[in-house]
Amino acid sequence: MSHDFGVNQGLVEELFLRWAANPSSVEDSWRSYFESLAPAELPRLTSAGTLDTPTVVGNEAPPASSNGSNGGASPSVFLPPTAETVPFVDQPNRTTRTSLPPSSDVMMATQLQGRVSALMNAYRVRGHLFAHLDPLGLTDRPPREFVLERYGLADVEPDTVFSTADMAGPSTLTLREIIDRLDETYTRTIGVEFTFLEDRDARDWLQHSMESSLNRLDLSVEEQLRILTKLTDAEIFEQFLHTKFIGAKRFSLEGAESVIPLLDYLIERSSEIGVDEIVIGMAHRGRLNVMVNILEMNVRQIFAGFRDDNPEDHLGRGDVKYHLGYSVDRNTSAGRSVHLTLTFNPSHLEFVGPVAAGRVRAKQDRRGDTRREQVLPLIIHGDAAFVGQGVVAETLNLSELQAYHAGGTIHVVINNQIGFTTIPTDARSTRYCTDITRMLRCPVFHVNGEDPEAVAQVVRLATEYRQRFHRDVVIDLYCYRKYGHNEGDEPRFTQPIMYRAVDEKRTIRQVYIDRLVETGKITADQADEISARRKRDLEAALEETQNGGYKLTPDSMRGLWTPFRGGADIDTPDVETSVPRPRLEELLDRLTTTPDWFHPHPRFKRFVLDKQRRILETGRGIDWGTGENLAFASLLVDGVRCRLTGQDVRRGTFSHRHAVIYDSKTGRRYTRLGHLSPDQAHLEIYDSPLSEAGVLGFEWGYSLDSPDGLVMWEAQFGDFVNTAQVIIDQFITSSEDKWHRLSGLVLLLPHGFEGQGPEHSSARLERFLALCAEDNMQVVNLTTPAQLFHCIRRQVVRPWRKPLIVMTPKSLLRHPRAVSTLDELSSGEFRRLLPDSSEIDPAGVRRILLCSGKLYYDLLEARETRNIRDVAIIRWEQLYPYRADEIRSILAPYRDQTDLVWVQEEPWNMGAWFFLRARIPQILEGKFALRCISRPESASPATGSSAAHKLEQQRLIDEAMS
Repeated sequence: MSHDFGVNQGLVEELFLRWAANPSSVEDSWRSYFESLAPAELPRLTSAGTLDTPTVVGNEAPPASSNGSNGGASPSVFLPPTAETVPFVDQPNRTTRTSLPPSSDVMMATQLQGRVSALMNAYRVRGHLFAHLDPLGLTDRPPREFVLERYGLADVEPDTVFSTADMAGPSTLTLREIIDRLDETYTRTIGVEFTFLEDRDARDWLQHSMESSLNRLDLSVEEQLRILTKLTDAEIFEQFLHTKFIGAKRFSLEGAESVIPLLDYLIERSSEIGVDEIVIGMAHRGRLNVMVNILEMNVRQIFAGFRDDNPEDHLGRGDVKYHLGYSVDRNTSAGRSVHLTLTFNPSHLEFVGPVAAGRVRAKQDRRGDTRREQVLPLIIHGDAAFVGQGVVAETLNLSELQAYHAGGTIHVVINNQIGFTTIPTDARSTRYCTDITRMLRCPVFHVNGEDPEAVAQVVRLATEYRQRFHRDVVIDLYCYRKYGHNEGDEPRFTQPIMYRAVDEKRTIRQVYIDRLVETGKITADQADEISARRKRDLEAALEETQNGGYKLTPDSMRGLWTPFRGGADIDTPDVETSVPRPRLEELLDRLTTTPDWFHPHPRFKRFVLDKQRRILETGRGIDWGTGENLAFASLLVDGVRCRLTGQDVRRGTFSHRHAVIYDSKTGRRYTRLGHLSPDQAHLEIYDSPLSEAGVLGFEWGYSLDSPDGLVMWEAQFGDFVNTAQVIIDQFITSSEDKWHRLSGLVLLLPHGFEGQGPEHSSARLERFLALCAEDNMQVVNLTTPAQLFHCIRRQVVRPWRKPLIVMTPKSLLRHPRAVSTLDELSSGEFRRLLPDSSEIDPAGVRRILLCSGKLYYDLLEARETRNIRDVAIIRWEQLYPYRADEIRSILAPYRDQTDLVWVQEEPWNMGAWFFLRARIPQILEGKFALRCISRPESASPATGSSAAHKLEQQRLIDEAMS
């Protein structure tokens, strides 16, 4: 079996050796063939360590050639057997053997080939550990394990020929050549983790792509010049800012300039393989550089931001330069247009990840891109934050779920190998900052940022992998940080050795120039000209900025957002939210009609379907779940897309919604809201994982690109929303003020004191009200299904787009008095305040109780039970924004100085009291003195004792009615 037997020889050798070691390890056809060979036909190990195949004896012929004939073929050529051409078992002249003791030569050959195969596999599995990744050269790499002694190959001549098995390239190579190729592919400046991929096609594709190219990208001179130009743009921009705006924070990209050619090539390559739009989420390091050199933002705006000459324009609003977003239609070198969006973000680093993913999903849904290929999510991380912040794990977990899948995210880690002053050994328990992604079994490309051509290679692999397999992929860009956490920080206090190495480093651009000059690709003069040209451009731009006329102001309200507005609530008129009764009856009929195959659960049939059929007949008794479903249904048939996610939302935590129902015999699912009319709008309603921050961030991002839809998130209990406080504080409540970004996101937060303990009572109403300013959001605590119906519809029908925070009830879901009629839905409207519903004479009222939510029904019942006729109860349905004229108007019938009391279930230091006490007295103009009745102040929202709760509630009601 000499090495000149053709392209199949390597495969046959490997199969034979595998069979000799273990006959069951090869396919049946090969096993039958090998077992049918006479001893004289078996290959023997030569002195050179290769297999030599004897000629065929007698009149037996070898397996047929690939063209179906064996005429003229060498009698010792092995080709893969097939059932069609080589029916080995059935050949009458063969003697089939069930076992054949291998000779010592065969055993030796088998062992050697097995050792080579083990060496090859080790390179693939562990080669990344030995790759040269750290441009500072400070990382301790483990002792090199790819030594011949370790694999029993030390005594084998380097020129011994072995089968390359499944390695791309020639079917046989010498041992020396095999090692050289594996070194080039897996231990140079790229280290790859991929062998754990569960998708064999993906694993094989990556392996072949890397080994066939030796993990190198064959770049033309023009492409190398483009890389150099981008490196120059990145370096000169940072140096220019450093000298012109001394001491100003900018979170420099120096030490990681390869990010710019990385992103440039990523955009170019993705546009060639089907991507039309890229949404980028990134933290502040290098952000300004990306805005100017990738998103092509006018650098004069950046300079204007540094000059900061117009403080009056930014009093109490706006954000720092390196948090702002931007979007542009960028033309590629091939003439394609790619829309780039850089998402606004706070300093809370990784929390922009789910936001960007939500934006991508919304864009894909709007395009009808069900394959998730046209819009690409690109998240740029820092090494310390990527492994350190829990929202990363939440977001990664969302990536493969039906509700949140966006076709795979490309993650780029700017790995400075330090977090502020914290070194990796203090920051993580894993070798790599990317090890958190092992939960997804996605490939990770570690690459030395000082080798920009290696960076281009991993970008090519990552983009093609994402488009081909629609899953996440990670690029871990090893680099360094030239300065401290910011330009004013001194890192040498805590990292003297690292920064001694940094101080001695030549820039990435200089290293790459030397490489290109050495290979004759460019001259030093050409490189200098590229640099000089960029400096001239920046000098001219700065001079133009100093002459005035430029501002760093976020651009917004274009495209999809043109018909919508923000600003003050009072400036936007109220709108008609009612729905004709015949339409409501038709929708309710559809909601209560199930397919013939469906077997409803008996309790569901009795308490939901039958009850809603009675509502259809009488027009009365609409409970919370019915009112909510009718609101959704009416919007869907009007062409409004609706999306609701959260824990248990299909049924509802408290079994009130039943938007999705299940056959009691088969478990088959049926979505009631999905069968209203043939032309209804798209509905998405998904149970989410047990996550608040990641999911809420995703939905806020989704709402940014769905201004004409209804996007909702529901907490299992409102108490749990505080685990997403960063999303609430940094995005939902402040985005308009900081970034001029609007959102119509709805938060449904179950709230109410019912004896369920400290963690199942309060959605922390006080926190939302403390964040209310400048009409930035709406906060409601409603008392009737009709109010909920009109409130939800108003959120879409009205062009005013602000987040809506709904304190949803629990016990009111089935309260016999918390019901509405079809007429209230067909002719009513949303009301911010609801007057006293009794016939009490205002002139005889001694006390006015203001309240919101479920407490109203407790107060109402107490007033009726005690036959009290001099206490009025006014419901404050929308706590914010309030309208002063409406407050004065609803109090106008009552005598001045009537006792005006705010009553709340929450402790005195929680709930709405502090908010109202600070704002309402000036509206009352001295006619009423507002006071509060509540539970005593408490560090915890509620008692854990059901009996204590009842006693507290009784005392609260007694005080209000006394």
